[in-house]
Amino acid sequence: MTSENTSHIMPWQDLHNVDPDIAKLMDQELSRQQNGLEMIASENFMPKALIAAMGNMFCNKYAEGLPYKRYYGGCQHVDAAEELAIKRACSLFNCDYANVQPHSGASANAAVMMSLLKPDDTILGLDLICGGHLTHGCRVNFSGQLYRSEFYSVDPITECLDMQAIEHQALKVKPKMIIAGASAYPRTIDFEAFRAIADKVGAYLLVDMAHIAGLVATGLHPSPFPHAHVVTSTSHKTLRGPRGGFILWNDPDLTTILNKGVFPGLQGGPLEHLIAIKASCFLLAQSDEFKTLQKNTLENAHVLAHQLMGRGLRVVTEGTDNHIVLLSLAGQSFTGKDLESALDEVGVTVNKNTIPGDTRSPAHTSGIRLGTPALTSRGMGPAEMILIATLIDHLCTALKSSHGVSSIKDCSTQVVKLLCERFPLYT
Repeated sequence: MTSENTSHIMPWQDLHNVDPDIAKLMDQELSRQQNGLEMIASENFMPKALIAAMGNMFCNKYAEGLPYKRYYGGCQHVDAAEELAIKRACSLFNCDYANVQPHSGASANAAVMMSLLKPDDTILGLDLICGGHLTHGCRVNFSGQLYRSEFYSVDPITECLDMQAIEHQALKVKPKMIIAGASAYPRTIDFEAFRAIADKVGAYLLVDMAHIAGLVATGLHPSPFPHAHVVTSTSHKTLRGPRGGFILWNDPDLTTILNKGVFPGLQGGPLEHLIAIKASCFLLAQSDEFKTLQKNTLENAHVLAHQLMGRGLRVVTEGTDNHIVLLSLAGQSFTGKDLESALDEVGVTVNKNTIPGDTRSPAHTSGIRLGTPALTSRGMGPAEMILIATLIDHLCTALKSSHGVSSIKDCSTQVVKLLCERFPLYT
């Protein structure tokens, strides 16, 4: 993007004199990102200008409350910056109201649930094993501890959402809130059908679009509006902004309660230095260049999935509609953890992931989750996806052999090195 044309990518350079230990770790992390292939679906590379600008003067300012309704003086400039972030978020996602203060997507979900639910109310979300998120009712999370969590699954044959089965589940458990959205689901989500089910059982529909926000912003995935009562998201992942969350809605009757759910319900002072960069992120996401980036992200994911399947590997749902490719290792002698480690050895970063019907534990899993946002941000395209699919296939074959990964480690590492050199990051 045009914002890449700045040479100032290491704003921590002065830290070498103040705290050389931390500065060294930052340098090492930059090197890791530059010299490896980042394929974690929830990670991306921010434009250099936004990274450099995160260390701004707003970090010194306390600003509890909402713009022009603060509990501290001296907020006139953070008020203007946060108001700009709100206006840009509403424009980008075609909605009426936004709160840009949540520190993360999990915080956004927590604030919404605290606002609209009471303890022990029933929520219905996608099962973690089928691609759901911890905050959608998982027992070890606040959402599963404060609320009575029920789960819908995917069809065991197609591995896709079965709206008829979800409706049957909703009629059975009568949730107060239905959560649509996922952390590892590679297909288009029918928000209109979810709203019809929510209306039938008298539930709120919360859409968590954290993963697909960049696709939604550019019209490459159906928007949750006007169907959702509330939408939560992160500003990183496909949106390619700073780490953080935000909440969107249309109903004015929800405005006061949702804003109070964030503060004072959940958080204290907002991170205004990050909110300012969220505003910049929302601006860049409205550009033609960003839409092209999202189109390329989709194309790369389609090519990657097709190439993996063409080599005899199994992809969950036999393809993808978004940036996620979920590789199934069910029936293989090695686990998702094994393949994650093998890829890490040659400089490719992924995460092990459960797949529908997984019989292995979440610590080992029968799958890995692959994503194309970060590679696309580096400029890689279909030709590179073919090479990467070949590399993954060769590592899978090596894991099944008696020689193991060591037999192809050097040549695989060389492939990664050449790709990184051809598509330099933050030069």
